[in-house]
Amino acid sequence: MMPSDQREILTVNDRSYSFPQQTAVVICIDGCEPEYLDAAVAAGDMPTLARFRETGTALIADCVVPSFTNPNNMSIATGQPPAVHGICGNYFWDPARQAEVMMNDPALLRAPTIFQSFFDAGARIAIVTAKDKLRRLLGHGLRFDDGRAICFSSEKSADTTSAEHGIDHASTWLDRPVPDVYSAELSEFVFAAGVKLMVEFKPDIMYLTTTDYVQHKHAPGTAEANRFYAMFDRYLAQLDVAGATIAITADHGMSAKFDAAGAPAVIYVQDLLDDWLGTEAARVILPITDPYVVHHGALGSFATAYLSDAVNTADLCQRLSAIDGMEVVLDKATAAARFELPADRIGDLVMVARENMTLGTRRQDHDLSMLDAPLRSHGGISEQAVPLVFNQAIADPPAKPRNFDALSLLLSAT
Repeated sequence: MMPSDQREILTVNDRSYSFPQQTAVVICIDGCEPEYLDAAVAAGDMPTLARFRETGTALIADCVVPSFTNPNNMSIATGQPPAVHGICGNYFWDPARQAEVMMNDPALLRAPTIFQSFFDAGARIAIVTAKDKLRRLLGHGLRFDDGRAICFSSEKSADTTSAEHGIDHASTWLDRPVPDVYSAELSEFVFAAGVKLMVEFKPDIMYLTTTDYVQHKHAPGTAEANRFYAMFDRYLAQLDVAGATIAITADHGMSAKFDAAGAPAVIYVQDLLDDWLGTEAARVILPITDPYVVHHGALGSFATAYLSDAVNTADLCQRLSAIDGMEVVLDKATAAARFELPADRIGDLVMVARENMTLGTRRQDHDLSMLDAPLRSHGGISEQAVPLVFNQAIADPPAKPRNFDALSLLLSAT
């Protein structure tokens, strides 16, 4: 634990955090809309979480929009929205490089993480992610030369080294094989590693973040979903018994995105703009895009478009807003202000689809042949509500909490 002679309060990105007196654990359940927990508790599959709700604090928080993995994990990690930390999607158009690129490079970060700041102040930090795309962002600024930091992913757990991750051969250490990237076991690996790190490494702060494979395929209350949350609850109990103070939240919710016939419900925006404006006048970017598109086909409910100078943005916003299934279409400045986004990393306009609709580029660009269940996805305002549950009582929680309040509230309770 933190030496008693260290400062008690640390300021990170204009917010104050107390040094933990016992291990503080934040768990981000990817794609966990509140109904998943409600259904699993009602079924008797989450007795530990049910107890947390009764004796701790249970809130509903808003995630950031776009409701995607990278911007929300980095908001939780920095305590601030994307306008501050700079990560506004999983994927974006980089005007400097004139290229579409993944937003997983730490060079894109514009603010330090809370983890880095506490590490620099002497804390022990452990971070375990399901997918490797988040590891470098979350672990940015950590050093592994003095045994005070561990950061690795389930996906690449066979290849970890002390020099790069703070631990050699994490899968061997955990005595578990590397899970398939499209499996519930990828998340279970995160939980199992967290329990073992709690006992053996004794971090001051630990962050565990999962994959939404189950949530993309199975609705709340289904047998498969309840089975996943029952598994999570068993690890939650172990962390609680080991003495951790725990915050549970999510990066985003999840919604059904299919029509009455079970086919994906999609507005192919690039096809529309090509037809209206010509093929060179607009470029549509889908920030949901990442290396793992099998379960959603790169279809989410948020998109941005870069326009040529000849295009009247206001007229185009009005025309797109009239499309059935659109919730809101905004120009760059309005979208940046409303959703707290970095204006230089979004297009000339931003589109958000309604709850049961997604946005695509061209129909031919999306391979949906691997979808083996009706489409469930995220990205919009409709997936903004997420759980925020603590195993201890939180004094004076905010009336409208955000998921990135998790560490601030948790550390106020330690």
